[in-house]
Amino acid sequence: MKDKKDNMTGKTDEVKNAGDVSDSGTNDQQTSATGEEDSLIIEGRNAVIEALRAGRTIDRLYILDGSHEGPVMTIKREAAKHNIVTRFVTKERLDQMSETGHHQGVIAHAAAYHYGDIEDLFAKAAEKKEDPFFILLDNIEDPHNLGAIIRTANIVGAQGVIIPKDRAVGLTATVAKASAGALNYTPVVKVTNIGTTIEELKKRGMWFVCADMDGEPMSKLNLKGPIGLVIGAEGSGVSRLVKEKCDMTAAIPMRGEIDSLNASVATGVLAYEILRQREM
Repeated sequence: MKDKKDNMTGKTDEVKNAGDVSDSGTNDQQTSATGEEDSLIIEGRNAVIEALRAGRTIDRLYILDGSHEGPVMTIKREAAKHNIVTRFVTKERLDQMSETGHHQGVIAHAAAYHYGDIEDLFAKAAEKKEDPFFILLDNIEDPHNLGAIIRTANIVGAQGVIIPKDRAVGLTATVAKASAGALNYTPVVKVTNIGTTIEELKKRGMWFVCADMDGEPMSKLNLKGPIGLVIGAEGSGVSRLVKEKCDMTAAIPMRGEIDSLNASVATGVLAYEILRQREM
């Protein structure tokens, strides 16, 4: 919303047998033979638990040696069910491996998060017999914002998130952690051009509303039916060319001294207005 918001690495050495393995102190290779896009580091207890429960392929699991808290025990049980190689390592070792700096004593090496496509989103809507509800992001660069938006999309029932190929953050370990596991369930589609994508989706019966401080109050708009919610970059908002392709602009009412929201908060407010109207 313009002026209303701020907006695994690869497999290590081959281990054929699964089970608990103590840290040998060796320096495992951190990049796969085929490059970083082949695998991804998932960090944090909730993110790892959700990845396990969602059935993601986990190549290797690293847990802080001596950790026995409830969530860690849950991770151990889930890993045992799936016969996942587990290594118990020092905090220093985890710190070296961490990309986010907030691993909470757990790091998993998983198959990479792959981008979905538009048809995946329509298929999810058809499966649940719901109108399409997509969230489109116009050059969001903060990975924490993207992760939080993916989390919100999942909670409000949006079938997916669409991001541009250029000048925007992609799927990283930080995004995965900030999504609190939602990335395992909510497809993210990367497109060449958001404006062109809006035009293509309009041909399939969708309407589009973009966040803008000068728009109509969100509660006065009809946000039912097949809809796309467009959220702009931190500070600059939705770009002019993209805004011109939207059917409506929506403003969030504000009553305080501060007149700005970051991108993920603005997404949450507007997405819940769409959900509220859908359930009326």
